Amino acid sequence: MSDGRTSTENSVAVAVSKGRKKDSKNVVCWKCGEPGHTKPIDLVSHNQVDAILGTVTMQEATLLAEINKFTKSIPIISLSPAASASQQMAPKLPTFIQMSIPITYQTQCIAAIIGHFRWRKVILIHEQGNSLSDDSRLFTHLSDSLRAVDSYIEQHVAFPQVSSLLDPNAFIEGELKKLKSKNVRIFVVLQSSLDFAVILFEKAKELGMMEKGYVWIVSDEIANLLDSVDLSVIRNMQGVVGLKTDYADNNEYLRDFKSRFRRKYGSEYISEENTNPSIYSFRAYDAIWTLVKALQNSERKLDSEALVKHISSSDFEGLSGKISFKNGLLSQNPVFRIVNVIGRSYREVAIWSQEYGFSGDLVELNGKSTRLNSGPNGGLVSSVYWPGGEQTVPPGWSMGSKEKPLRIGVPAKGAFEQFVKVTIDPVTNKTRISGFSIEVFEAAVKQLPYDLHYVFVPFYGSYDEMVAAVRNKSLDAAVGDTEIMADRYVYAAFSHPYIESGLEMVVTVKPGIQDSSIIALKPFNKKMWILLAIFSMSTGAIIWLSEYAAGNEHFRNKSFLETVASVLWLSVTITSFSHRENINNSESRLVLAAWTCVILVVYASFTAVLSTMMTVPRLQPSIQEIDYLRNTNAVVGCNGNSFIVRYLINVLNFKTQNVRKINSIDEYPKAFESGEIKAAFFVAPHAKVFLAEYCKGYIKSGPSFKLGGFGFVFPRGSPLETDISEAILKVTQSGQVNVLEQNMLQLCNCTSSTSRKEADDVRLGPGPFSDMFRVLIGTIVVAFLIAIVRLVRMKWTNIYELMQKVLILKRICIWASLVLTECCTRFGSKFFRQEVVQMNNVPHHQMELNLVAIQIEAKSN
Repeated sequence: MSDGRTSTENSVAVAVSKGRKKDSKNVVCWKCGEPGHTKPIDLVSHNQVDAILGTVTMQEATLLAEINKFTKSIPIISLSPAASASQQMAPKLPTFIQMSIPITYQTQCIAAIIGHFRWRKVILIHEQGNSLSDDSRLFTHLSDSLRAVDSYIEQHVAFPQVSSLLDPNAFIEGELKKLKSKNVRIFVVLQSSLDFAVILFEKAKELGMMEKGYVWIVSDEIANLLDSVDLSVIRNMQGVVGLKTDYADNNEYLRDFKSRFRRKYGSEYISEENTNPSIYSFRAYDAIWTLVKALQNSERKLDSEALVKHISSSDFEGLSGKISFKNGLLSQNPVFRIVNVIGRSYREVAIWSQEYGFSGDLVELNGKSTRLNSGPNGGLVSSVYWPGGEQTVPPGWSMGSKEKPLRIGVPAKGAFEQFVKVTIDPVTNKTRISGFSIEVFEAAVKQLPYDLHYVFVPFYGSYDEMVAAVRNKSLDAAVGDTEIMADRYVYAAFSHPYIESGLEMVVTVKPGIQDSSIIALKPFNKKMWILLAIFSMSTGAIIWLSEYAAGNEHFRNKSFLETVASVLWLSVTITSFSHRENINNSESRLVLAAWTCVILVVYASFTAVLSTMMTVPRLQPSIQEIDYLRNTNAVVGCNGNSFIVRYLINVLNFKTQNVRKINSIDEYPKAFESGEIKAAFFVAPHAKVFLAEYCKGYIKSGPSFKLGGFGFVFPRGSPLETDISEAILKVTQSGQVNVLEQNMLQLCNCTSSTSRKEADDVRLGPGPFSDMFRVLIGTIVVAFLIAIVRLVRMKWTNIYELMQKVLILKRICIWASLVLTECCTRFGSKFFRQEVVQMNNVPHHQMELNLVAIQIEAKSN
C-alpha cells in the first residue's frame, strides 16, 4: 500500500529528473534516513540549503526557525496533505508556503452534505496535530459550518498520532467501543493520516460500525488516496462517502507523468497492487516546478527573499490545477467530487463547489466543461450506497434496536384514562397501554421513513417529573396528554402539538328564561331581517310604480318628496295590510298576493320561535365569572397531577387552600354534588371528555385561556423531535387525528346534551323561506317590466303629439314666406326689395316643392 510520503518522493524524483534537463542548476533530492548524507539541520547551519521542500508542518517550520535563525529567510514549501487550520502564524513565518488549500473549503462541503440529509448531530474524529490550538481551530471551523445548516458536533474525539502509540490497534478499538454506545451514528473523519484511517476502518468493521444505520464521511486527505490503496482497505470502507479534490485529467502532459510515475513506482515497490498517483503526487511535482521557475526568474541570484517573492508570485497551470498562492496557501477555488466507496473501488455521486453547491448545470471546472449531476440535490439521495449496502438514507442516530429499544414513558396516574390508560393483566402480569394519545403516537410512527423500536414504560410521578426524567436520560421520550408549557422547555423539547388546548372552566347548570332586552329580534338572524326589509321596500315600490303607470289618481300629481314618502309608507302599511290606497291594477294585486303569502308564513314562524324562546327554559351556567370565585373564596378543583395547580395559583391568583387536587374523572361529579367545589378547571381536550361523559348538569363557562396544546416530549436536540413533528402534521392533515378523537368521545356514555350555543341555533334564517322568496322575486320582476312598458307607451304618445304641432307650425311659416314673395314680385315695393333679392336666391324648383307640400298637407288636414 502506497502512502503520501512514497508517492511524494517518486513525484519529486520524476520532477527533478525532468527539471535537470531544463535548468543548469543542480537540484539535490534528500530522503529521510538515507545513509551517507548530512542531516538537514547541519546543511542549514552551513548555509548549504537554498530551499526546503517536504511534508513539513507549520509547527515544525516554526521550531526549525527558532533553532536556527538563518532558516527564517529560507523558503519552505510544505507538501503536507493537511492545510493548517489557522493562518495566524503566516505573518510570523512568511517563507512558509503550503501546497494545499484552506481547510474551510472541506468543512463547508462536509456541512453541505450533512445539511442536505438533515442530520442534526455528528461526531468529529481526527488525528491530533502538533498543536493543540490547531486542533481547536479545526473543531471551530467545522462547528461554524455545521451551524449554518442547523447541525452541531455532539462529540469531538481527538486520537493521538499513530506513531506515538505503543499499540494503536488496541487503543483505537477501545475508543470506537465508547463511540458505539452513543446514539449518534454520523462520523466525520476530518484530519487523518492514511495509517490511522486504515486501522480506524478495520476496527470499525470488526465492531459492526460499518453496518446499516451508520454514516462515515472522510475528508480529501483520505479520499484522494483511494486510487492508491490496496483492495483490503477498500473492503473495510464499503459505504464511506468522501471528498475527492477535482483536477483536469484530460491533458497529454498529465498522462505522460502518470506513465513515468507508474514505471518508477512499480520498479521500486513490486508488491504493491495499485501504482496510480494521487493529487498529492501532482502537487509534489508542481512544487518542484514552482521552485524551478522561481530559480529561473531570479536570474541565478540565490537571494532568499527574492526566491520567496518569486515563489509566492507563481502563476501557471500545473498537474493539480492552477498554481498561485495567497497567504501562503493555494488560492484556487477547489471543486470536490463526492465519491462513494462501493465494490472494489469507488464511484462519483455528485460534485460540489463553493460557487455552485450541488448543481445540475454545465459549468467550467478546472479548465474543462463538466456536467454536474442532474437535479437540485446533485443525485445524492438516490445514488449513495451507505454502510450495509442500503440506499435508504440513515436517520443519523440510533433509534433503538430490538435488543435495546427506546424507553418511552407514559403517565400512569393520569386523571383521564381516555388519553392514556395503563392496565395490568392479572393472569399474564403484562402491562397494556392504550388511549387516544397512544393511538396518535403510533399513527405518527407509521409515517417515519425508518423503523422505530420502543417500549412504553409506565411513569408514576407527575407530568413535570416525567418531563424532567426525559432530560436526565432516565427516559428516551414521553408520550401522553402532556401540555406544552414554556417552563417545561427548559428541560426538554416538544413535538408539534397533536391537539389544540386551552384552560377552561366547567360549572353546574341552572334553568332560566331568556330575559334579554332584544329578545324580540332573536327569532330571526341578521341576514333574515335584512332580506325582509329589502323585500318590503321592493314590494311597496313596485306596487306604487304599477299603479302610477296604470293612471291611478291616488299615486299621481305629487311632488318628489311626497312620492318618496308615499313609497315608504306603502312599504310599511302593506306588511300589516293597513294601506288606504286603492289597488286597481292586476299586476299590483299579483305582487300583493305573493307578498301576503310570504308575510303570513313569516309571521307564523316568528311567533313560534319567539314563544319557544320566552317559555322554554335554557341551561345557564351557575357561575359565569372567575372573579366571583376569587372574591367569594370558592373552592375549585383540578387535576392534581398536572400544571393546572400552579397555573391557578400563579396566574389566576387563587389561594392555595382554595385549590383542590382531584385525581380521577369520576371524582368531579361527587365533588360538585357534595359542594366541595364550585367549579372545575380542565384543559380543553379533558373538558370535551368530561362533558361527553357527564353531559347533563354541567356546562362550560367563562373565558378560555390559550395554551400550547398536547405534545410528545423528547430530549433537546433529538432528531425524533423534527421527524415526529413532521409525521404529526401528516396524520393531522389526513384527518386521522379527528377520527381518533371522535372515536374516543363516542365511547362516553352520555347521549343527550343541550348547550347554550345549541339553543341559540333555533333562530331562523332565509333558508326555510327560499322558495317563497323566489316566487315573490319573480312576480316583482314581471310587474316591473309591465310598468316600464306602460310608462314608455304613455310618454311616447305625448312626444308624438308634440312633434305634430311642431311640423304644422313649420309649414305655416313656409307658406307665409311664399305669400310675401308673391307680393314683392307683383307690386315691386321698395320696402320689400331686399327681401325679394333674398328670395330670388331660392331655387325655383325648391319653391315649387314647398308649394306642392303645402297643398298636400292642406288636403290631408
